[in-house]
Amino acid sequence: MSKADLIVGIQWGDEGKGKIVDKLAQEYDMVCRSQGGHNAGHTIWVDGVRYALHLVPSGILNPKAINVIGNGVVLNPESIIKEMVQFDDLEGRIFISDKAHLNLPYHSLIDQAREKLKGENAIGTTGKGIGPAYADKINRVGHRAEELKNPVQLCKNVMAYFKENKVIFDALDVAVPNEADLLEELKSYSEQLSKFITNTTNMVWDALDADKKVLLEGAQGTLLDIDHGTYPFVTSSSTVSAGACIGLGLSPKDIGIVTGIVKAYTTRVGNGPFPTEDFTDAGETMADVGKEVGTTTGRGRRCGWFDAVAVKHASRLNGCDQLSLMKLDVLDGFETIKICVAYEVNGETITYMPSDLTNVIPIYEDIKGWDSVVGCREFDQLPQTAKDYVIRIEELTNTKVGIISTSPEREDTIIL
Repeated sequence: MSKADLIVGIQWGDEGKGKIVDKLAQEYDMVCRSQGGHNAGHTIWVDGVRYALHLVPSGILNPKAINVIGNGVVLNPESIIKEMVQFDDLEGRIFISDKAHLNLPYHSLIDQAREKLKGENAIGTTGKGIGPAYADKINRVGHRAEELKNPVQLCKNVMAYFKENKVIFDALDVAVPNEADLLEELKSYSEQLSKFITNTTNMVWDALDADKKVLLEGAQGTLLDIDHGTYPFVTSSSTVSAGACIGLGLSPKDIGIVTGIVKAYTTRVGNGPFPTEDFTDAGETMADVGKEVGTTTGRGRRCGWFDAVAVKHASRLNGCDQLSLMKLDVLDGFETIKICVAYEVNGETITYMPSDLTNVIPIYEDIKGWDSVVGCREFDQLPQTAKDYVIRIEELTNTKVGIISTSPEREDTIIL
């Protein structure tokens, strides 16, 4: 019996998980998505062609891989259908858990209405309805993908849901859907998706029992985890490695190698604390060179220096065996590169991550920059100062760097 290897984001998401999953997936039989919704975005470049994935697992670009959307995902039918159009012959190549909860149009209306009401206190969600969909799941009033196979009954259940929660919807100014229109919409979803919906937990178990190579991927990053992130500025699911077990029906004993994905700097989308955010020209350069725009929302990402304190914390939390250091090339040309080695909190220096990052001041160490690492595919090809940066990250995070990305292209990747 084999074990499932796991890819997990170690910062605030957008670390480049898509490229690494795509790169590694060429050697795997099955690639599984464990949580999140279409608020996530993976951008993959292959031979100059850009693929934007939101719900479809990144293994879809390996024609031999089976792709699984697990029970921990909240599935927006319209989004997954649009995304699947990019690819041919998906039947038998992609499967959706019958226990995955549906993210229906009214969820996004609720999400956007609540953000508007919060005004300056808004979390900065994508407005895609992820939080409300997960809230319905926890409140035990949600709807699962399996229900799409009976769209007539699902329509009746949704209309009953609106009736029971009329006061809430009136307060949010969310209109009740027209029943006839809703039924036609659900019938369309049913016709296009029912053949992909199945018991994926047994599928993954069978693959592991047959010694197949299985790769797990999540969405967002550790610092957006509902329990362990910078609450309340977090996502609504468990983004850490343990969450992958829950989101696919696996036990901790089923997990093999855990690879944490980190950028060579740090980015964040939306509101919330960000200790190493850089408001100078350096931050703007990172954003410009790194093309730091959200795949899903098109929002610009906030940029700053590598936070070794946060990464060390996240690596321990996830049990990382190695780190994959992404976008090292974005730091090309910087004369000096900063790396956060400690925090100052209320006049005290600490080297651990506190639960509240609001009043944290970063303490930096300066590292000499380099000219260019673009396209390097061997560690020995890197300038010595870039090697020194990688080694320093290993020292500060207590985790070895096993993979280094030197451009968006699949092959510009150093495997150590």
